[in-house]
Amino acid sequence: MDVLETLDIASWRGPFGAAVRQDAIAALERGRVLFFPHLPFVLRDAERSLLTPELSSGRAKNISLDPSGRLKHDAAAKDQQILLQAMMQRFAADAVALVGGLFPAYAAKLERARTSYRPVEIAGRKYSATKDDTRLHVDAFPTRPMRGRRILRLFSNIHPGALPRVWNVGEPFADMAAKILPRVKPPMPLAAWLRAATWQTRGLRSRYDDLMLGLHDTAKLDMDYQRATPKNEIAFAPGTTWLCYTDQVMHAALSGQFVLEQTFHLDIDAMAEPARAPIGVLEKMTGRALA
Repeated sequence: MDVLETLDIASWRGPFGAAVRQDAIAALERGRVLFFPHLPFVLRDAERSLLTPELSSGRAKNISLDPSGRLKHDAAAKDQQILLQAMMQRFAADAVALVGGLFPAYAAKLERARTSYRPVEIAGRKYSATKDDTRLHVDAFPTRPMRGRRILRLFSNIHPGALPRVWNVGEPFADMAAKILPRVKPPMPLAAWLRAATWQTRGLRSRYDDLMLGLHDTAKLDMDYQRATPKNEIAFAPGTTWLCYTDQVMHAALSGQFVLEQTFHLDIDAMAEPARAPIGVLEKMTGRALA
């Protein structure tokens, strides 16, 4: 499977030519991973002190920065917190500039969500099966209903040495859904209302959200599927950046340390080809509206 679309871009802020933008949006919406081998996020000298796993509190997979500027899940001293916050804000600004420049049609409907820093090696960490990101999955939020909106994520490997971030990329979304969807169990009646009323979710889950969570969990729990499904192993070297719709691309992070990540949410009506969104694929499969 040819899952990578390599773009020879060396600037976070462009300008980007029309042909580059056209190729980028076509590949992205078709479920490919955009790869920028010459687009590093360059740390400032003082920021190199942040390249330590000791910054993580251990309470979550990553350190996160809300768009409001609030840090979570870090164990940094006050001076390091200020430095960490500034680095993550700078990365977020570069990510917004890159995505906005490459996809100007997205700009009005693009929501900047959390910025994440993953300073801890992922290989060897122990999680429950459904939280184990070394298993192939599509992203779905258990507490934040998306109702069809897209999850777009940008990653950059800032490792100071030669350690790559290694991913597996699996089969196309529709192929995975054809195998897994028949085994996704429907939720209990009134479950969405109960979760919203008890603040387990930020609003009501749609049927789309239930199906996406079912695909996420069922695929991770099915070790026969994990072993047998086609996959491509990709090593993203330090100094490289990549971007994909993680609600569409079957992916697993196998190893690596010191990665920055920016999440965006996007309304599907901003897409060039909305029918390629997971909600479009699942509505065609189920024959019903899902949000």
